[in-house]
Amino acid sequence: MNVTVTEMARHFSDYLNRVSYAGESFLLVRGKKVLAELHPAPRGRRLGELPALLKTLPRMEPGDARDFERDVTAAKKSLNRRPARDPWGS
Repeated sequence: MNVTVTEMARHFSDYLNRVSYAGESFLLVRGKKVLAELHPAPRGRRLGELPALLKTLPRMEPGDARDFERDVTAAKKSLNRRPARDPWGS
């Protein structure tokens, strides 16, 4: 939603509450030019929540883990056999 800089200045607290509590975003306009955007700050997770988050991730079965390790090892060996080339050379 476009809001003039003057309107924003006059009612800043109201707009800030709308951003904070309703999750609204506003484009600040002077004349016909957009100068800035006011939107909710991204909300991340706390580091202390990481162990619980990791527990929710799917786990590989032992056989799948071995197959994955074998595939990664084979891919690494395949890459090591290729000669290095200059990406900038013509």
